[in-house]
Amino acid sequence: ENTNDFYDPPCILNYLKPDENKKSKHKTAVKKKTLNPEFNEEFCYDIKYADLTKKTLEVTVWDYDIGKSNDFIGGVSLGINANGERLKHWFDCLKNKDKKIERWHTLTNELPGSLND
Repeated sequence: ENTNDFYDPPCILNYLKPDENKKSKHKTAVKKKTLNPEFNEEFCYDIKYADLTKKTLEVTVWDYDIGKSNDFIGGVSLGINANGERLKHWFDCLKNKDKKIERWHTLTNELPGSLND
């Protein structure tokens, strides 16, 4: 329980998987002292368009803890193995490679990535 009226600060991790060496890892700044963090950060990946169709974008939100393991809050994966709106978003991005396609997605409590590590 937190006694300072704030939760542990969250951060977001992004991977473009499969990624054996974790070279695609991007981490946002940790948002401190807020119950409603906003992450207005943009990440760019240097990848050939043809290779992108075989990748999965994994976005996870973590409760940042100093000196111990971070706690998983939720995540979402966009890629060929996604379904519903996540799959539609992925295809829209592939079809419109020079445009920014923004959508909101509900985080799931399942840690993404077990399929494509």
